[in-house]
Amino acid sequence: MATKKLTHLDKNGAAQMVDVSAKPATMRTATAKGRIEMDAATLKLVTGGKLAKGNALEVARLAGIMAAKKTADLIPLCHPLAISKISVDLKPNTKTHSIEVEATVKLTGQTGVEMEALTAVSVACLTLYDMAKAVDRGMRITDIRLTHKAGGKSGVFEGK
Repeated sequence: MATKKLTHLDKNGAAQMVDVSAKPATMRTATAKGRIEMDAATLKLVTGGKLAKGNALEVARLAGIMAAKKTADLIPLCHPLAISKISVDLKPNTKTHSIEVEATVKLTGQTGVEMEALTAVSVACLTLYDMAKAVDRGMRITDIRLTHKAGGKSGVFEGK
């Protein structure tokens, strides 16, 4: 694989926000996934709405949506974006005692939304941890990754 120039560094190696002003606005989407693993008893509490802090699944969904909108405030060189759509889905899995989190972000703009999708998944998982940590401090957040990206000059990416 050929080495690409790092766009977030100037000619002197200093950090810079990439200038996207000359790029055409295109429809861009990104989907990310991740998982939080927990004890079977914890999963039962989470899915049954029995945690003292409330409905963890809905709070995590809202936290993921909010996080995607705040990505530029968290990741120093990300552009603030006018996001059109954010969805955060949480799927409990009783066989693996986990919750799979998937976030999809869309917009029409000059830069992609991969970081927003990844941030949404990360914060949704962190929120689940926060809400259930009183009963299970051994939960593990794992496998956060980009699974799909479309739009812009680099085209489509399909991950696992």
